Amino acid sequence: MLFPDYRPRRLRQHAAFRRMIRETHLTVDDLILPLFAIDGRNVRNPIDSMPGHFQLSVDQLIQTATGAKHLGIPAVMLFGIPDAKDPLGTRAYAADGIVQTAVQALKDNVPELVIITDVCLCQYTDHGHCGVVDGQTIDNDASLDLLARTALSHAKAGADMVAPSDMMDGRVAEIRNILDENDFGQVPIMSYAAKYCSAYYGPFRSAADSAPQFGDRRTYQMDPANALEAIREVSMDVEEGADIIMVKPALAYLDIICRVREEFDLPVAAYNVSGEFAMIKAAEKMGWIDGPKVMIETLTAIKRSGADMILTYFAMDAAKALNP
Repeated sequence: MLFPDYRPRRLRQHAAFRRMIRETHLTVDDLILPLFAIDGRNVRNPIDSMPGHFQLSVDQLIQTATGAKHLGIPAVMLFGIPDAKDPLGTRAYAADGIVQTAVQALKDNVPELVIITDVCLCQYTDHGHCGVVDGQTIDNDASLDLLARTALSHAKAGADMVAPSDMMDGRVAEIRNILDENDFGQVPIMSYAAKYCSAYYGPFRSAADSAPQFGDRRTYQMDPANALEAIREVSMDVEEGADIIMVKPALAYLDIICRVREEFDLPVAAYNVSGEFAMIKAAEKMGWIDGPKVMIETLTAIKRSGADMILTYFAMDAAKALNP
């Protein structure tokens, strides 16, 4: 197909033409809104590096979640900021923990909204790592029981789905087993299957107070240079019982999303992370870009690469733009 026989501009002449041949359609159904829950009442602590986002007490969380539902957003991802931390992250799996309390309140007040809970220990441990620490080492196998107990506590509170983000080997199987053994076989697992050790997480770690107190997470999160490793990681989680597989971050890893989509037939989620959100917001504030247009272009690119759903801090703004 060569010029002059083929003239692709013919089908770009009119808006209706462009709509008719559009290959990727971004909708509100694709969006998942991350939310941060904190103890207290009437608390809305602004997150400076993430404009428009807050640490929310449960009463404020209900208001925000209700607003998301009214915009047509089908699901939220819930992160907790505990009232106390310790070496084993015991508030992560406490029946009266912040996530457990928030889940119950959300299911009571916004039952139509899908509540997904992040399963990890980093926000709850005093050392800020995603597993049990032995000296300067993260003990993989010792961490599995605590992660499974956390997932089970979320399911007991009413979570619709659990999402382990810790990147410990074998945690999906451990969680699937404990859920099945306790009659929660209907609760799906969204696995952070290919989660990279990324500098794009900076604003989130400030928002969730989850930065490691020593070292970094390179011994359990993936090297950004690796692609084949992502396929191995995803394969393992699929075999262990994951229902949805996630790639995180999204924008700098569109090639990984594409490869995962081509290799696996499970639904694929992508996490448009805090640093990606913050960069666009900062550039918009400086007047360097058209923020709303870049937002939609970015989310469309993530879907085009193969994502079936997108966790994004743009969810509310995008929903308003998509359904004005």
